[in-house]
Amino acid sequence: MSTDKQPAVEVTAQDLQGHGVVFCPNPKMTLWSGHPRVFIDVASTGEGKCPYCGTVYKLKAGEVLGHAH
Repeated sequence: MSTDKQPAVEVTAQDLQGHGVVFCPNPKMTLWSGHPRVFIDVASTGEGKCPYCGTVYKLKAGEVLGHAH
């Protein structure tokens, strides 16, 4: 059994949707690994983890989020 962890997916402020979320599975994932689309909050803490596949999404270092009006 492998204990290797998946590397985190770095996202930029431009990758975020709506109020600072990304969706998983993301467009770069292969079709066979698909699961229901979920939105993951990255803006609040700088990272979030998919409850289905465990992929971690992290805001790229130095990225600045704009404030919603």
